[in-house]
Amino acid sequence: MVKRFALIGAAGYIAPRHMKAISETGNDLVAALDPNDSVGIIDSYFPDADFFTEFERFDRHIDKLHRARTGQAIDYLSICSPNYLHDAHARFALRSGADAICEKPLVLNPWNIDGLSELEEQTGRRVHTILQLRLHPAILALKERVDGARSAHKHEVDLTYITSRGHWYLQSWKGSEEKSGGVATNIGVHFFDMLHFVFGALQDNIVHLRTPTRAAGYLEYARARVRWFLSIDYADIPAAQQAAGQRTYRSITVDGEEVEFSGGFTDLHTRSYEEILAGRGFPLEANRTAIEAVSHIRDTAPAPARGAAHPFLPARG
Repeated sequence: MVKRFALIGAAGYIAPRHMKAISETGNDLVAALDPNDSVGIIDSYFPDADFFTEFERFDRHIDKLHRARTGQAIDYLSICSPNYLHDAHARFALRSGADAICEKPLVLNPWNIDGLSELEEQTGRRVHTILQLRLHPAILALKERVDGARSAHKHEVDLTYITSRGHWYLQSWKGSEEKSGGVATNIGVHFFDMLHFVFGALQDNIVHLRTPTRAAGYLEYARARVRWFLSIDYADIPAAQQAAGQRTYRSITVDGEEVEFSGGFTDLHTRSYEEILAGRGFPLEANRTAIEAVSHIRDTAPAPARGAAHPFLPARG
């Protein structure tokens, strides 16, 4: 049976992956919202979708569909809006009689998860989250390897992710810590979720560096000690990658061995939708450890002298 979708945040970077996933799973996008009207990408997937630039009109439209009781109500609301709006838009979905499918980060604060859980119970609808690294073949293979190792062994992990951004970034909502959660939240939350997924419970969280463009620290999990470094500054990309014309650098090493996962991302949103539609999506509670981690990073003063430092950080005296 074809499911009916609406989408908030149609003009954003990630929205086309959601449109593609809705299309490739054989479903229909019937309405979309974005204050920016540069959304011609919709025509590539759902040219008949209704489009709104004002939330109030979108709200009224969704409400009419819900109240009509003629099989026209939406089944799912896909949320691709700025991070700080995810909580409100997930609430809107549940109160509109739809399940939510929410991009990362689900929310900015752990207590928002509790509020959404209460609303799930009240409405009978659910919030599903896009945690696509949990579906990546290389990450699944790593988890299988870790699960099969000696239980007392802690792996030594270095996580490095540099995705250079232009001057626009700090002028947009992504550059506002109140709206994006900062670098560790905006570009790092998927990686922190992946670390928890593979290596178990988070035991320690030390912040070494936090600026508008960089963050770094030390995380200890039940099965790993992790040095991590995140940046949107092109200057942090290693010289060899700069010489090759690369503007992004992604690396995860486990016990000195590189985990190759640079490919395989193209279809992960479609895989996520397939799992959700089959009843195997990731629920609210799956997000808690990563959201607690990034909230702690955002609210904790850096302590550069504590814990093992990432090699990209300056030597400590």
